[in-house]
Amino acid sequence: MLTLAHYLSDFPFIAILRGVQAHECIAIADALVEAGFRAIEVPLNSPDAFYSIQLLAQHLPTTCLVGAGTVLDVAQVKMVADVGGKLIVMPHADTAIIAESKRLQMLCTPGVATLTEAFSALHAGADGLKLFPSESVPPSVLKAWRTVLPAETICLPVGGIKADAMLAYIEAGARGFGLGSNLYRAGMSVAQVRDNALAYAHAWREIET
Repeated sequence: MLTLAHYLSDFPFIAILRGVQAHECIAIADALVEAGFRAIEVPLNSPDAFYSIQLLAQHLPTTCLVGAGTVLDVAQVKMVADVGGKLIVMPHADTAIIAESKRLQMLCTPGVATLTEAFSALHAGADGLKLFPSESVPPSVLKAWRTVLPAETICLPVGGIKADAMLAYIEAGARGFGLGSNLYRAGMSVAQVRDNALAYAHAWREIET
């Protein structure tokens, strides 16, 4: 199984398509992939989320990672696996969900807001840490976390991340970001999503240079 770091190595963003509908998910995903995205999650509180995940898993190339966000129940993990999803993202650090994800050989990024949650999640097998909401773990806090977390830990601030805020997080030790409403909101056109995706791509290239 490929690692989370593999999918984020060139373009360290996970696209969060909360509210996306099945009839539009492929066109939106294509626009994201064209901009450089290689990881996409459909939160399970989106309409027909499992069907959208199935469509994306079948349509996107194997270089892309597709899965579910807002996973709140252990049983949902297998349901995601059954439709081809390989990524489990959640807003909290439920170690039972992490364990089930690993049992099914899926990647898992639980939400954490404290060091206690972070270490508990890593001990349970988490592949990365979703710092959620990002306001609870600002760059100054993340910098302190990095002094004690394992060096290879993938920390991903999520929630309200704007392009101009990324550099401070990267300098503090973030390895990527989860992008939600600033990238995609329900009702956005494909063109709007493409423009937003390209703006993040441009901002990332500026950071890299």
